[in-house]
Amino acid sequence: GCQALINKDVVIDIPPESQIHKQVVRKEIDQRDIVLKPTIKVMYVEVTEPTMDEPTGDTDRVLKALMQQWNLKKVSLKLNLMSTIQKTLREGSWKITCILKFDYRFDNYEVIDIFPGLFEGKILGLAFDIGSTTIAAHLCCLKTGEVLGSEGSMNPQIKFGEDLMSRVSYAMMNENGSAEMTSAIRSAVNEIIVKITENISSDPSAIYEIVFVANPIMHHLLLGIDPTELGQAPFALSNSSSICTDSKELDIKINRNGSVYFLPCIAGHVGADAAAVILSETPYNDEEISLIVDVGTNAEIILGNKHGILACSSPTGPAFEGAQISCGQRAAPGAIERVKIDPKTKNPTFKIIGCDEWLSEENGEITHDVTGICGSGIIEALAEMRLSGILDETGLIGSSEQTKSKRCVKDGRTNSYILATRGKNNIKITNSDVRAIQLAKAALYAGAKLLMDKAGIHKVDKITLAGAFGTHISPKHAMILGMIPDCVLDEVRSSGNSAGSGARIALLNHDMRLEIEKQVRNIEKVETATEAKFQEFFVAASNIPNSTDRFPNLRKIINMPNLTFNMRQNSERKGRRNRVRQESLS
Repeated sequence: GCQALINKDVVIDIPPESQIHKQVVRKEIDQRDIVLKPTIKVMYVEVTEPTMDEPTGDTDRVLKALMQQWNLKKVSLKLNLMSTIQKTLREGSWKITCILKFDYRFDNYEVIDIFPGLFEGKILGLAFDIGSTTIAAHLCCLKTGEVLGSEGSMNPQIKFGEDLMSRVSYAMMNENGSAEMTSAIRSAVNEIIVKITENISSDPSAIYEIVFVANPIMHHLLLGIDPTELGQAPFALSNSSSICTDSKELDIKINRNGSVYFLPCIAGHVGADAAAVILSETPYNDEEISLIVDVGTNAEIILGNKHGILACSSPTGPAFEGAQISCGQRAAPGAIERVKIDPKTKNPTFKIIGCDEWLSEENGEITHDVTGICGSGIIEALAEMRLSGILDETGLIGSSEQTKSKRCVKDGRTNSYILATRGKNNIKITNSDVRAIQLAKAALYAGAKLLMDKAGIHKVDKITLAGAFGTHISPKHAMILGMIPDCVLDEVRSSGNSAGSGARIALLNHDMRLEIEKQVRNIEKVETATEAKFQEFFVAASNIPNSTDRFPNLRKIINMPNLTFNMRQNSERKGRRNRVRQESLS
C-alpha cells in the first residue's frame, strides 16, 4: 500500500479481518413475547404402504395422510422432493416428518422438505434488518420462537456512497452500478447466514424462511431493482406491497425450498423498516399521540395514534454515525460514547466503548486508547458544551477568554474545544463538527415538526427513539440539542432495534403480516422534499435547541445559558443564520 502510486481518486477497502478496532454493530433484539404462528409447520405422519390392490403413488399417499391426520384442506408437494420421497418413506418405515409452508392468504399448504421418521432437528428462520450503514440478523427457532443468535456487519455498499442518494447517483452514473450494489448486499447477507448458523453448529439448509426489512433503496437493491426512480420526483417505488418469493430468486443460500418475505414499503422514502417499527411499537392501538423517530443516516419519523398515522423520512446524513466529524468514527472500541462537562471548570469526563469507567484528564494522562468520538458521544458533547456555556445558541464555540477555559483554542477563523489530549492530535470538537450536527438534527426536528403541523398539534404525549443509534442517545441531551420536540422527559424512551423486532414479529406470526399490510394502506405519507414549510422548520431548528420553539418541559429541569459574545461573533452568528437558509434551500 505504501508503494502504490495514486493517479486519481480511489476507494480504499480495508477488510474486517485486518482491522484492529472492529466496528460495533449495535442492533440487539429485545426478547419480547410473540404469539407463535409461523408459516413453516412441522408435521409427522404415518403413511399406508402401497399394495397390489391399492397402487396409488407415494406422493399421493403422503398428501392424503397429511390431510387426514392434520385436518388440512389443500396440500401440495414441491416437485424437487418427488425424486427422494420414495427412498425417504422406506428409510423411515413409512413414517416421515414433513416441513410445510403455509400460504395464510389462501389457506394452502406445500411440503417443502421431508425427513425419515420423527425429525427433531433445527427448523430455523431469520429476521434481517438491512440498514444503509449496518446489517443485522436474528436467528430464530421456528418451533419455539427463541432467538438463537444475532449477527451484524457493516453494509458493504458504503464503498459506493455513504448515504442513500450517493448510491442512487452511483447507479445512475455507472452502467452496472445497480448490479454491483445488489451483488455486494446479497454477498453480505450470505456471509452472515453462514456465520450465524456456524455459531450454533447448524447449517444454512436448516433455514426455511427469511423476513427482510429495509429502507426503499436498500429494499430495491436487494431485490435487484434499479433505484434510479427513487432519486427523483415523484420518488416512485417499483413495488410497495409485501413480497414473498423463493430464496433462490435472490441468490440467497438457505434451504433449497426456502422463501423470503419483504414487509410492505409505505412510500418512496419511507420503507419496510418504518413499517416494521410501526408493527413493533403499535401506535395504531393507542389513544396517546406517539412520535417515533428511527434515527439513522436516513431518519424515518412516525406520528399518530389509533385515529390516524402520518409518516415521513428526513435525510439526516451520516454525521450521526460519526462521519463528517473531524475526530469522528463509527462505534468501535476506544470511541468516546458518553460525555459530561463541568459547568465551572469546563473540563470533560467521558466513557469510551470497551471501558466501563468514566475517564478524566484532571488526575493525569489517560492510559486508555482513546481513538475518536462516535455519534452518541458527539451528541452528548455538544449538549454539554451548550449547558456549560462553551457553545452559544447559534452553534458558535467561544474563545478561551469568553469561556474561561484553556480547552477552547483558536482554530483558523473559529474556535475548537479540546475533549481529550492525544499527543499532537487532540480529540477536539470544531465549529465544522457543530455545523454538521446542526444540519442533521435540524433535518430530524423539521421532519417531526412538519408531521405535527400536518396533524394540527403542538405537542406529543410520548416520544420513542428507535434504531441502533437511537438506543444509545441520551433523551435529555437529544432534547437539549433540539433533535426532538419538547416532551415530558419521562415520556421519552429508547426502544432498541424496533425494525429488527418488527421483522421478527412478522417471521414468527403470519397474522401480523396481514396486520401491517392493512395498517400501511391507511398511513398518510408526507414528502419533506416538496413541503415548503419543511424549510421554515429546518432554519428554526438549526439553533440550539430552536430559534422559535420554547421547550417548556426541558427548561423546567435545566437552565440553558443565555450567552452573549462580542460584536464580531454576533456578526458571525448572523452570517451563520444566512448560510443555514442558503444550505437548506440547496
